[in-house]
Amino acid sequence: MPETGKLTFVLGGARSGKSAHAEALIEMLPSPWLYVATAQAFDDEMAERIEHHRARRGDDWQTIDAPHELAAALNAAADGTPVLLDCLTLWLSNRMLAEADVETECAELTEVLSQPRGPWVVVSNEVGMGIVPDNALARRFRDEAGRFNRQVAAVADEVILMVAGLPMKVK
Repeated sequence: MPETGKLTFVLGGARSGKSAHAEALIEMLPSPWLYVATAQAFDDEMAERIEHHRARRGDDWQTIDAPHELAAALNAAADGTPVLLDCLTLWLSNRMLAEADVETECAELTEVLSQPRGPWVVVSNEVGMGIVPDNALARRFRDEAGRFNRQVAAVADEVILMVAGLPMKVK
């Protein structure tokens, strides 16, 4: 169970159970819970995914959409509030597509994550275990995500790797 002032980092591949596990960790704590969402619905399929995630959560969850201003959303969370941030890689892709300085922004966000003011659980995709992407943007994304995941894992109190729905404690 996440503790106050503790950062738990949950990584895994697609459909590995990251979000469900992260939600279960937060739901072990007293509500209300804050869900900081980074996804944007640019098409019907993504809108369905977002709706599926919202439907899975109950009324005890407050949702803040933060596809770009993630550090500000975390800084606005009340002290002691259990926070689930889902997910870093969607935020990273949003910022890359906006042609932001992702190296600087990732460093700034890592600084915010290094000082959680409550039990915070952060979800990210592990994207570096597959084939090398066939285009420059996808390779850059994979590399940036790998670097960012390493930064966050370094400041996290606990790191969990989800494999086929099973949580494996890494740190």
